[in-house]
Amino acid sequence: MNYQTEDDNKAILKIRELLKQLPPMCREVFLSMANTTTPKTRLGYAYDLKLFFNYLVTENPKFEGRDVASLNISDLENIKVLDINEYLDYLSYYIKEDKGSVTEVTNKENGKSRKLASVRKLFNYFYKQEKLSGNPAEMVDSPKLRQKDIIRLEPNEVAGLLDNIEAGAKLTKGQQRFHGKTALRDLAIVTLLLGTGIRVSELVGIDIQDIDFDKNGLLVRRKGHKEMTVYFGEEVEEALKNYLEIRKLATTLPGSENALFLSLQNKRIGVRSVENLVKKYALTVTSNTKISPHKLRSTYGTQLYNETGDIYLVADVLGHNDVNTTRKHYAQQADSNRRMAARKVTLREK
Repeated sequence: MNYQTEDDNKAILKIRELLKQLPPMCREVFLSMANTTTPKTRLGYAYDLKLFFNYLVTENPKFEGRDVASLNISDLENIKVLDINEYLDYLSYYIKEDKGSVTEVTNKENGKSRKLASVRKLFNYFYKQEKLSGNPAEMVDSPKLRQKDIIRLEPNEVAGLLDNIEAGAKLTKGQQRFHGKTALRDLAIVTLLLGTGIRVSELVGIDIQDIDFDKNGLLVRRKGHKEMTVYFGEEVEEALKNYLEIRKLATTLPGSENALFLSLQNKRIGVRSVENLVKKYALTVTSNTKISPHKLRSTYGTQLYNETGDIYLVADVLGHNDVNTTRKHYAQQADSNRRMAARKVTLREK
């Protein structure tokens, strides 16, 4: 069983647990999605719908005091556009209490939009099944998403980042204690992210046998279990080969024998661990605390687009199903180009 299949199975078990906490009517909604969505997508819907129904029984006067499990299709008939808009307003800021801990939660436009999509999925299903007379979720305006500048590292920051991983001199004393054990692994991870643009979820799922040094290709399993060979250059090749020299000496825990990247506990490294190590090293070259594996992916995508100008190539290499997704993020004029444009227009001949 490969990493992706194992990860999907975990998601399926979580969905089953969440369905026990949702109204029984939700079960048929999720069964209808089983063959068209990934387990992780359905898991996201499940978490979002749990939040929606909990909101209804705690904040909405129509349902306040009810048990979530008692809600049914007749209750959905009583939900109006105003109710859903009030829910979106609630998502802007609310207090979450869990096992004695209190957390302040905020959602920006992206978070609201995703949660609205989950509510729409629920209403769309029952409306199409002719079990609802109307579909208020479709009449709710989607939050306006703001186009954000891509957060990425500049070329000098990329070079400094790789240098600092090798040397470890700019790490704290506490971090330096483990640097000798992890430097080659960390360098291979960050070099691979920067040199191929693969997702962190794809990186942690790589097995040793997925690497083909004869053609410098790497088999990755993308969203929807699509397999694709991603090619890498000499810098990535060198970093991987250096790391593999110590990787082959490791005694792994059961289930992680084939994993390429290992944690200090000698088991397959997790997404959170990679996120933490990227942030740790990124802070040695920038004060931006938002640098993550995804930002390294953005760094690669931006550099590839700047070098080639081929948005279709960038979309293919990054594994985007829709080139418009790529165009929205990468086909932006660089600041240097905008400055050049200002000098190109002459208003009066001198």
